[in-house]
Amino acid sequence: MKDLLKQIKSLRILVIGDVMLDRYVIGEVNRISPEAPVPVLTVHEEQAVAGGAANVALNIRSLGAQVESIGWFGQDDRGNELVEILQNKEILVDQEFRFSSTATISKSRVTASNHQICRVDREAKSEHYQPDLAKLGSLISEKVSQADAVIVSDYGKGFVTNELLSLVRKSSKFLAVDPKPSRLLDYSEPDLLTPNRMEALELAGMSRESRGVFPALQVVESIFNIHSPEMLAITLGGEGMLLAKSGNVERTIPTAAREVFDVSGAGDTVIASLTLALTAGQSFEQAAEFANLAAGVVVGKVGTATVSPEEILSL
Repeated sequence: MKDLLKQIKSLRILVIGDVMLDRYVIGEVNRISPEAPVPVLTVHEEQAVAGGAANVALNIRSLGAQVESIGWFGQDDRGNELVEILQNKEILVDQEFRFSSTATISKSRVTASNHQICRVDREAKSEHYQPDLAKLGSLISEKVSQADAVIVSDYGKGFVTNELLSLVRKSSKFLAVDPKPSRLLDYSEPDLLTPNRMEALELAGMSRESRGVFPALQVVESIFNIHSPEMLAITLGGEGMLLAKSGNVERTIPTAAREVFDVSGAGDTVIASLTLALTAGQSFEQAAEFANLAAGVVVGKVGTATVSPEEILSL
């Protein structure tokens, strides 16, 4: 494990996708408002962290690699705050990806006694977050060429488009994709695809409302037929992570989590750590074991979180 973490420090990863600012308003509820039947929150703490693709970048940096983030960073207070969070962790954000036309996406989660009671989203329609590849395509290609691997993190907000996927796919770099199947984009032929249970069902053309035992063989066969990834890692929550390669199910790795407080951002940790381990030369199974350990640490924390080498080595 120490050798792997040492190798990771030499890597440079490019993360492209929907960046956002996650804000947490934390307090307690002791009464109901007399104005309406709603709880009254007494606020004890507020904190802001990087979310979406920006959290993927934070996870990569936390594990020791160099990372650059490309996404829609608005020229507004939320955008400034998000860029500052990333730059404080030595994550590169090119000024060409600071946009004035549309505000930065943010999600504010209001929690009491470790329970989320509501969420406030601030965002525009997805078409307002699409990059102008006529202007930025050559710059993105340059950034891709400088990286050891590329991660595309699609949260369905609009920055990831078929044109962007096609541009990245043309490179010979290792490509990992965290998909949003509801957008019906062409996620074909990545080196690694990392859907969760619901997303895997959608990618396979099946109802995401399927109950009971997860139809692993059918889902894997359909995803490989439709999207042709080299490797597929499906996160199944408490049931662990299903691995498939070249169209065949290899194994399911049991979850490594000791306690689960919050699954926010666990998928970000999985794609970040899997990509790092694979790019460092680990086998698919070895990389998945590493990612499973990393995600097991993150879900034991409250809110969008990252994992450090020290936390992994302590397991």
